[in-house]
Amino acid sequence: MRKLLLLGAGYGNMRILLRLLNKDLPSDIEITLVDRTLFHSLKTEFYALAAGTVSDADVRVAIPVHDQLKVVEGEIQEIKPEEKEVLLADGQALAYDELVIGLGSEDNYHNVPGAAEHTLSIQTIGKSRRTYQTLLGLGDGATVGIVGAGLSGIELASELRESRPDLKIKLFDRSPRILRDFPERLSNFVKGWFDQNDVEVVANSNITKVGEHTLYNHEDTIDVDAVVWTAGIKPGKVVDDLVIQKDRSGRIVLNQYHQVPSYRNIYVVGDIAALPHAPSAQLAEVQGEQIVQVLRSTWKGEPLMLEMPELKLKGFMGSLGKKQGFAYLADRTVTGRIARLMKSGLLWMYKWHNG
Repeated sequence: MRKLLLLGAGYGNMRILLRLLNKDLPSDIEITLVDRTLFHSLKTEFYALAAGTVSDADVRVAIPVHDQLKVVEGEIQEIKPEEKEVLLADGQALAYDELVIGLGSEDNYHNVPGAAEHTLSIQTIGKSRRTYQTLLGLGDGATVGIVGAGLSGIELASELRESRPDLKIKLFDRSPRILRDFPERLSNFVKGWFDQNDVEVVANSNITKVGEHTLYNHEDTIDVDAVVWTAGIKPGKVVDDLVIQKDRSGRIVLNQYHQVPSYRNIYVVGDIAALPHAPSAQLAEVQGEQIVQVLRSTWKGEPLMLEMPELKLKGFMGSLGKKQGFAYLADRTVTGRIARLMKSGLLWMYKWHNG
């Protein structure tokens, strides 16, 4: 049997499974998926779990069941490309012929003193649960700081405002305006929602230190009862330890077939891949589609296409609580109730297609 090993049950590897596990899967292919949990987590919805507006069940999707698929629960300790095996923390060694690394990312604290020790996270389902427990325990009038006004920070701030109207929420943005790389109309809509709903946006911020109950922004000292860090991501230790080419952010450099150039039987999907787009679930899924094409050609012994198609993204959607939202699709801005319904519909379709 030819062994395909998938590391991580994220969006990219779920798309790979969705496309492979059908009648066209060669009978001599054995697929093993390794993850720390026995389900797929909807990472894009962790902000709602942390805010307490959805339950665990709402952010979990079952992994497909198939005779040629084995699912292993475990923590990955080391990838050994020369030996074509992956070591797990419990001592298991998993051999492979082809490997897809889709391990996701962890918080990037940018060497800010105290950030790792004194902030909460929404990077994993476990950390999001702990964030919810902490925020739930805050008293009336407590102050929550959210560092980072990207999509995750925006959605967390708005969802938390709806679930806890008694809290003071401060959203720290390094930029002069929310979502500065997108049309001003989009920025103004989001900022307007925050103004109307009493979420303070601290523009041009630079968090230089985090204390147990203190944020240091430039020369200002701000008292807080809890801080959630949403200010960037980076690859984890398993990827850091790999002796292969990486970019300045530590992401793995790939060829056009999403392969590690020095180990062409290793593919990389998702946040840890060095690509000309910002990491996102949508990007991981587009990558996954192309990886499946390459794998099928490889298994058939067919030559790969001379040029892979461009990675085309459709845009993005975001929510502002349960009733309002915003989207940027095909260079068009959509805001309000329609955008929120679009995002809800997309999430429903994703769950439906993934069983």
